[in-house]
Amino acid sequence: MRKNRHFCLLLALFAAVLTVACAPVPLRAETTETDLELTARSVLLMEASTGAVLYEQNADEELSPASITKIMTLLLIFDALEEGKIALTDLVTTSAYAKSMGGSQVFLEEGEQQTVETMIKCIVIASGNDASVAMAEYLAGSEAEFVRRMNERAEGLGMSGTHFEDCCGLSEAETHRTTARDVAVMSRELITHYPQISDYATIWMENITHVTANGTSEFTLSNTNKLLKMSQSFRVTGLKTGSTSLAKYCFSGTAEQDGIHLIAVVMAAPDYKTRFSEAQAMLNYGFSVCSLFEDTDRDREELPEIPVERGKSDSVPLAYADSFSYLSTTGEDFSQIERRVSLESSLTAPVEEGTRAGTLEYILDGRTLGSVDIVTAAAVEEAGFPDILRRFWEAFLDTGFAV
Repeated sequence: MRKNRHFCLLLALFAAVLTVACAPVPLRAETTETDLELTARSVLLMEASTGAVLYEQNADEELSPASITKIMTLLLIFDALEEGKIALTDLVTTSAYAKSMGGSQVFLEEGEQQTVETMIKCIVIASGNDASVAMAEYLAGSEAEFVRRMNERAEGLGMSGTHFEDCCGLSEAETHRTTARDVAVMSRELITHYPQISDYATIWMENITHVTANGTSEFTLSNTNKLLKMSQSFRVTGLKTGSTSLAKYCFSGTAEQDGIHLIAVVMAAPDYKTRFSEAQAMLNYGFSVCSLFEDTDRDREELPEIPVERGKSDSVPLAYADSFSYLSTTGEDFSQIERRVSLESSLTAPVEEGTRAGTLEYILDGRTLGSVDIVTAAAVEEAGFPDILRRFWEAFLDTGFAV
C-alpha cells in the first residue's frame, strides 16, 4: 500500500515535469514564395522523415520513368543485403542477355564477374542497364521474376500508379509507368532504410576493372547526376537520373541541410539541364520553408516504472516506442511545444515486452502535433503460488513482528 502511494506521488511529479515547455532551437522560420515556375510535366517535393509533400504539379500522372526505374532495383538489392541473402563481396556473373542491353551501360562482357558492390556502383553512378539485369538475374534467377518482385514491392509501398516491365527502364511499353509521387515514395524508402546508398550515389567518378577472356581493362564510371557539381547551399545526397525519347528527362534528387532531408522528383522535363535546375529550384524552396522539430530532450528525464498486478515483479520499466519529429512550413515557434505524459495506473500480469502503457503527446498552442506510445521495456510473468507465499511473508515481516 505504501509503495503504491509513493508511486502515485512520483508519477504526478514526473507528469508535471514533462508538461513544461521544451525549447530546442528551430532550424529556420523564414517563408518564401510558393509559386514555382516549372516546365517539367510532373514534379513533386517531399520531406523524407515525415513523407510530407511540400509541392506538387501533376504528381499522379502516369509517365514513363526511364532509368529512375533503377531506384526500385536498388531497393530490392539493399533489401537482399539486409536480409543476408547476398553480400557485397559476392561475385555476380554477367549473362549473354545482360550483356546485350542497350542504352547506358558499363560494357560488361558475357561471363565477366564483378562483386555486388561494384554492380551497385555501376547502377547508381553510371546507370548501367547491363549491371541492373545481371543483378536481377543473380537475385531472382531471371529478370522476369525480379520484375515481379519489383511490382510486389511497389504494391506494398502503396505505389498505385506504378507498374514495371523491366528492371532498368529501357522498356517503352505503355504499361511500364510510374508517377512523381510514387518515385518519391520509393526514393524515400531507399534513403531512409538504407542511408548508405548516399555513399555510392555521391561518387563523382570511379574506375572499375574489367577482367575478361580478352584481358584486363579499366572503365571509368561517371555520375549522371550533375546536380552534384552545381553550386548550392545544401548537400546533394543522390539519387538517380533517367532519360529516353519517350520519358524525356527524369530525375529523383535527394539533398540534406540542417538535418532536413528532401526529395525532388522531376519527370518529363523538356531537356537535360532543366531536370537539374528545376530540382534545384524545388530543393531551395523546400529548405527555405522547412523547420523540423525532433525531440532530443525527453530521454533526460527517466520514465517511472509502472505497477504490475499479480506479477512476479511488482513493477516494470517503461520506454518510448519510437522517436518523434514534426515538420513545419509556417515558421512555428518550437520553444512553445509542450510534452504531456499519460500512463495507465497499473498493468496486470502476464505482461509482454512492448505492451502499450501510455502516451507522450506533443502540444503547440492547444493543438496536438502528434504522439508516441510508451511501452513496457521488459516482460513480467504471472506470479505463481511460491511468489505469492514469498510476498505474504515479506509483507508480514514489514509489519514489524518477529517470529
